[in-house]
Amino acid sequence: MTDFETRRSRLGFRDPAVQPVTSPIRFTHSVTERFLRYVAIDTQSDPASPTTPSTEKQKNLGALLAQELVAIGLGDAHLDEHGYVYATIPSNSDKQVPVICFCSHMDTSPDCSGAGVKPQIVSNYRGGDIVLPADPTQVIRAAEHPALADQIGHDIITTDGTTLLGADNKAGVAEIMDAAQFLVGNPQIKHGAIKILFTPDEEIGRGVDKVDLQKLGADFAYTIDGETAGNIEDETFSADGAVITIEGVSAHPGFAKGRIEHAIKIAAAIVERLPKTTCSPETTEGREGFLHPIGISGALEKATLSFIVRDFTEAGLKDKEALLQRIVDEVMQAYPRSTASLEIKPQYRNMKEVVDRHPALVENAREAIRRSGLTPVTTSIRGGTDGSRLSFMGLPCPNIFAGEHAFHSRLEWVSRQDMEKAVQTIVHLAMIWEERA
Repeated sequence: MTDFETRRSRLGFRDPAVQPVTSPIRFTHSVTERFLRYVAIDTQSDPASPTTPSTEKQKNLGALLAQELVAIGLGDAHLDEHGYVYATIPSNSDKQVPVICFCSHMDTSPDCSGAGVKPQIVSNYRGGDIVLPADPTQVIRAAEHPALADQIGHDIITTDGTTLLGADNKAGVAEIMDAAQFLVGNPQIKHGAIKILFTPDEEIGRGVDKVDLQKLGADFAYTIDGETAGNIEDETFSADGAVITIEGVSAHPGFAKGRIEHAIKIAAAIVERLPKTTCSPETTEGREGFLHPIGISGALEKATLSFIVRDFTEAGLKDKEALLQRIVDEVMQAYPRSTASLEIKPQYRNMKEVVDRHPALVENAREAIRRSGLTPVTTSIRGGTDGSRLSFMGLPCPNIFAGEHAFHSRLEWVSRQDMEKAVQTIVHLAMIWEERA
């Protein structure tokens, strides 16, 4: 999913008209074994790097995935020079079926170390807090993680408390890989051509910068990068970046009276005037957007402030950017010999605008979730995914659950059973597109 910020607190509503069903397919799974292998490979991305991928170590996982895809029979599987993995499961249907892509990102967040991950499995979870063994101060508290209440009897995978886990998004990677192996090994299951795409650098907002959609050749896509089992996300924040550049007035500090207009102090004054009880990540939820400072740098003569701006609507973005401009203008009245400029850079837009034009995308996913034995829940993401940008690049792409929780932290966790349900959802989704073609 794609901001530096800890992303994706969800909004959701259940579809009362549907009930979960039991799948008649006899599934076998390799997803947990794959996941435990993949998280051991450090793939942390780097926002300061200008390259794609931002870190070469992401290619270590990409090369392994390409090799494993070739081994299960996908002869076109390969890792390209930019760190993307492409592969095709050929159609085995006589119908003209839309080409569907399943996509996950390989990188992990820069917010927390992903090197030397040592996962543990809490088998048959019976409730209560989970103390992480290598650092007992790290506790997954049931009171702070209400999703644990739905995990009784599940096998919960966590870290030892010294790193993040990497379920965001190696859970999705492992689920797509397991589904691919299952489909190839069960040719009686009919499906159209299925494309697989693994991307680098999603966590730093550059996950589809170098993707080749013509080579991919898909009509529609699904990112497998969501949270709670049963969720499908058809809406994201819209996102802009904002940079304020302040040009102050410098002088020797020993002879500065009436002369200095300190750029760092001007920047601090702007931050101080931001709303205290609204319009920030720590004071908003649901469909409320925010204005969030993420960086400050500079010296006496020049300083820079960086922000991210988030809202579900274009009008909400513009309102917050106008608020920021007003704050700058008001602060600068006290510094008549200094200047400040505000630059807005679009980042991504709410995928719902595109996804809603293709109702079968979400309806087919809901049916696949039902067939996997879950109740579908339609949600919105307080953040973004690769699917946000893919949708506006011409590849409509909602997001399906992977089972990951507590992203970007040492408290990250995922359930084996939820990962298996994600695999089953992918398989059923491939079948449904063929059935309805």
